[in-house]
Amino acid sequence: MRALNYKTEYQKLLSPEIVSYLAQIHEQKGQQNLFIEAQKDALSELLEITKIQSTEASNRIEGIITSDDRLKKIVMNKTTPKGRSEREIAGYRDVLNTIHENYDFIPVRPGMILQLHRDLYKFSNSAMGGSFKNSDNVIAEELPDGTKRVRFQPVPAWETSEAMDSLCNALQEALTDPEMDPLLLMPMFILDFLCIHPFGDGNGRMSRLLTLLLLYRSGYFVGKYISLERLTADSKETYYEALQESSTDWHEGTNDYLPFVRYMLGIVIAAYREFVSRVDVLITRGLSKPERVREIIRSTTGKITKTQIMRQCPDISQKTVERALAEMLKSEEIIKISGGRYTSYTWNWDLSS
Repeated sequence: MRALNYKTEYQKLLSPEIVSYLAQIHEQKGQQNLFIEAQKDALSELLEITKIQSTEASNRIEGIITSDDRLKKIVMNKTTPKGRSEREIAGYRDVLNTIHENYDFIPVRPGMILQLHRDLYKFSNSAMGGSFKNSDNVIAEELPDGTKRVRFQPVPAWETSEAMDSLCNALQEALTDPEMDPLLLMPMFILDFLCIHPFGDGNGRMSRLLTLLLLYRSGYFVGKYISLERLTADSKETYYEALQESSTDWHEGTNDYLPFVRYMLGIVIAAYREFVSRVDVLITRGLSKPERVREIIRSTTGKITKTQIMRQCPDISQKTVERALAEMLKSEEIIKISGGRYTSYTWNWDLSS
């Protein structure tokens, strides 16, 4: 197992670009926290929307899906999950709720990570929940011709427990250093977690849950109100590219954390920016549901599909979205692009001007 020295790697990352990212997030954090204190009740709707989006997106990345209607009922705990996918979605829902409500009492230690993984699979018949892998695994990708290529060989099973101890100890030691920003330590930890790949299944979902846990424990709560998982799912190719770049030569201890750190900080910045926009639409301006659909299209650069609109507003029914789209098409406020399953819409800026 390679040695982990976050202090040495931390210093390498302090480029003007990364320092600028950190400064932006620090500023946004202060503004958001003031707003949260003043508008806790008003933000409850946004909190529930984000839980649905986060649960859907994190599982969708792994190919775990169900219908939109079933998803909402599962997240709101209004139905019993059916089939493997829905049982795993229900497990994610519960772990997400646990982190939202108890982050201050969940230390990032191997035993606690095992408990969270156990709960991820508590509705499944699988015995793997709550145990580190008992056989070696690989991270592979399927090529267009159907063949598979190994992208990364994680830590072998027999080293996993020791590797997780080392990882968590390295993080705890770094967090005691007042000169090291927890915001920068978070993506470094997550990259190492993914390279260790400690579980037989669920590593990706656990990495996203741990991302939220680390952010919350450091006072960055944007993930409660804007789904970081959705932003990651929507940029999945870039995510995997950054992961690939930063994991190269990881076993030798010569990998470059920068691509993955840059990507993860970019996701956090995007979330804070969206928070400002969503608060404006949901709260400050008190828009109706059709007006929110209109505002989403107007504020989107380029085109957007009905599915993407519904992912941003899971509390709005499909019929309401379709009715709003029909009204805007009739008034020529929006332009319809293509047709069928690939239909998308864009704002008619010519009419606006």
